[in-house]
Amino acid sequence: MKIPKKERLTRRWYGMRWMVLGVLFLMPVPATLLSAQFNWSAGDFVVWGAMLLGVGLAYEFLAGRADHAAYRWGAGMALAAAFLLIWVSLAVGLIGSEDNPANLMYAGVLGVGLLGALAVCFRPKGMMWVMLIVALAQMVAGGLALAASWGTEGANWPRDVVVGTVFFTALWLGAAVQFRRAAQE
Repeated sequence: MKIPKKERLTRRWYGMRWMVLGVLFLMPVPATLLSAQFNWSAGDFVVWGAMLLGVGLAYEFLAGRADHAAYRWGAGMALAAAFLLIWVSLAVGLIGSEDNPANLMYAGVLGVGLLGALAVCFRPKGMMWVMLIVALAQMVAGGLALAASWGTEGANWPRDVVVGTVFFTALWLGAAVQFRRAAQE
């Protein structure tokens, strides 16, 4: 029995996604072995692996619900933004250092996204509005950090806050545009 072309392509992309995540998981290994400055512990690898596995499973869940490529793009952009926001917050922090408690505001940004996505049952039009609200929450968090001068101990303050806010807001807005396209189709 011959497998339809669309199904073969879907299977190929499925395998490629997990292979890319596997390669991403292994990328820090040579740096850890060869550089004293890049010193990851076993715990760091566990967190890294859990984050990659989480984003991979979340994408599989969302992509399985998608009838349109625009929805998959929106889901991918939203998950990439969430992944990067968690990673940056844990590794170096956007506001000052990773130890600055003001960085916990970004957990609130992610919480708004998760609760919103659950509230709209991951439907495209609802997800568009959720991403717009998350983008607004991202801007509010960055604006509060700047207005209150949180993170001034950071070497690149306020640049890190401004660049991070613009970057993540753009990703959330890009996801909103893709979900809008999916809702219109």
